[in-house]
Amino acid sequence: MSTGQDIASIPAAVGAQPAAARIAVIIPCYNEEIAIPKVVADFRAALPEAVIYVYDNNSADRTAEVARAAGAVVRREMLQGKGNVIRRAFADVDADIYVLVDGDDTYEAAAAPGMVAMLRQDALDMVNGARVTEIQAAYRPGHRLGNVVLTGMVRTVFGDRISDMLSGYRVFSRRFVKSFPALAGGFETETEFTVHALDLRMPVGEVRTTYKDRPPGSTSKLRTYSDGVRILRTIVVLVKEERPLQFFSICGLSLAAVAILLGVPVVAEFVRTGLVPRLPTAVLATGLMLVAALSFACGLVLDSVSRGRKEIKRLAYLGVPPPPPL
Repeated sequence: MSTGQDIASIPAAVGAQPAAARIAVIIPCYNEEIAIPKVVADFRAALPEAVIYVYDNNSADRTAEVARAAGAVVRREMLQGKGNVIRRAFADVDADIYVLVDGDDTYEAAAAPGMVAMLRQDALDMVNGARVTEIQAAYRPGHRLGNVVLTGMVRTVFGDRISDMLSGYRVFSRRFVKSFPALAGGFETETEFTVHALDLRMPVGEVRTTYKDRPPGSTSKLRTYSDGVRILRTIVVLVKEERPLQFFSICGLSLAAVAILLGVPVVAEFVRTGLVPRLPTAVLATGLMLVAALSFACGLVLDSVSRGRKEIKRLAYLGVPPPPPL
């Protein structure tokens, strides 16, 4: 496994891949008429052997037309949201290696050959492009802080192997793509990518890639607060689904702590006087402690269910052959 490498440090980063490796570049797009021609041209130059797919997600401009003119295979997804595009593309496109990149011309196409070479050379299932930039407009401080916080939460729970969880630039193996459930509808799909790889303990790598601001006239589709809340909610749901014992144990401990805080004065008063003057408080404390016990029990049961689901996902992953080695 490799982490945090520079593209220049990867051997065989330049040069065409053997014909046996079918490479697909997938570019989700929504109103990217200005940026998409250059994105397609750059990736055609960087990966001349790849098929470039542009998925138009109900654009109101000429995104599909200019992408087709630039040489991309254009397809359309009617359900709005990046996650819906990913679900459709991963189901429809057949390849050995998948390069996923946003259509806003903020990622460096020249890094793609090195990322593909790294995936094949080290037999990885995902290579993440960790964003590096000094341009404030490209990576605003609020977005940077949110990424650090959200990535830190995932790293704490699922493992410390990815530093930029919300990057839109990744390379996947066929094994990853065909075993990925793709349940998200929007930008939270990047969180699903990371958790899917870390939870199944797939071999992953990360390289630092240049990140730049959008071309003039192009606008971001990311809504800082609403999308941030959706990503946070996705993290909580994934922790509940994939780590139920930890999730419900924390819930149970929290409820038990509140029950103890409420119940100790009542018990102390009963020991001192033999009376229970605050009966509602005593009932509430008892109820909270019972719910805490139920929470622990739910965690134990769902942990067994989660283990079974993980075994099924692992078998589905192993049922897909890896990409041909470099």
